[in-house]
Amino acid sequence: MNTTLATRVPPSAPVHPSIHPDERAAREQLAACYRVFAMLGWTEMIYNHITVRLPDSVTGGEKQFLINPFGLHYSEVTASNLVKIDLQGKVLDGSAWPVNPAGFTVHAAIHDGLPGAHCVMHTHTTAGVAVACLQGGLQQTNFYTAQLHGMVAYHDFEGITIHADEGPRLLRSIGDRNAVILRNHGLLAWGQTLPQTFAILWTLQRACEIQMATFSMGAAIPVSEEIAQRCTRDALQFSPEHGAGQDVFDALVRQVDRIDASYKN
Repeated sequence: MNTTLATRVPPSAPVHPSIHPDERAAREQLAACYRVFAMLGWTEMIYNHITVRLPDSVTGGEKQFLINPFGLHYSEVTASNLVKIDLQGKVLDGSAWPVNPAGFTVHAAIHDGLPGAHCVMHTHTTAGVAVACLQGGLQQTNFYTAQLHGMVAYHDFEGITIHADEGPRLLRSIGDRNAVILRNHGLLAWGQTLPQTFAILWTLQRACEIQMATFSMGAAIPVSEEIAQRCTRDALQFSPEHGAGQDVFDALVRQVDRIDASYKN
């Protein structure tokens, strides 16, 4: 990797005025999301990824998505330095920034293989990795796990995710479940919109945090199947008919704006 690229000051030029307005909106929303993750501490140095598939109005039907430039911390990501790539990881917007193969390999497989996967998020938080390493994984013992009944998939660890042949196996493991625990690895979520994906990942993250804290003290009280099913049915934060997390995401972006709105550049 070019070390000059990896250490240079992030560009702060505004998004080019000729860019399609739908791409401009996607870039700004995704850059804001990276800053939200940084604010929440959901970062892993320069690693991990949040990707958004660009709409057909931008791509003409081609499958293209935006990903973070490899070498920048999430707090340095802006609308203009996000990199537009295709399913093979080819850079399409002339960006000089490199792309981490471990990012586009998994994310491309999901964007390509799951029609509803507009957004994909992946984290290595302490609580998420800890539960991913736990025999039995996420257990139905708290308020947050009860809202994810029937929504969590598991995928066995196959090493660093740079091999394209893992893609079909990952898709089989996921099925139609939006919350994914990558065993021995971390958490992943996908959804129809970025805010919906964030709401799913936030709930999964909180479930892991509470489980980790509970198990450190002793045995947990299980939540019954009946109650968990009811909780998931009654929890409307993932539903497009009820905003699908937009209000929560907007509130967090307002916090980011008060701290540093440079992600819009």
